[in-house]
Amino acid sequence: MGIYKAEIANMRKNIGENIGQKILIKEPVGKRTKPEERVATIQKTYNDYFMVKYENANRVGSYNYTDLFMKTIEVSISNGEEYVPIFIPEVADRKNKLHKLMPEPVQNSIMQKPNIETA
Repeated sequence: MGIYKAEIANMRKNIGENIGQKILIKEPVGKRTKPEERVATIQKTYNDYFMVKYENANRVGSYNYTDLFMKTIEVSISNGEEYVPIFIPEVADRKNKLHKLMPEPVQNSIMQKPNIETA
């Protein structure tokens, strides 16, 4: 599995368009505990990560775009009335993507063993 540069660039653009917006971040604290929810404001985007300022704490945090793709965190953006989840495209499976590009196998290929029947 792999995350392509274009997918990260699109995610960076989407988050960059919402700088200054309030977001809700859900992140797991531990394996058996309920995810922690924090309200924050998007401060700045960089090539590999984005920075937020938490509302109830006087501190900032940063998250990788890959955290979103791998569903390590969930981010929802406020539209004024409610928080709407950011659309995260499925991570492309490079192997399956390559198989779609490969031509269909040719019958009676040199690489196939001949079907020899014995009488």
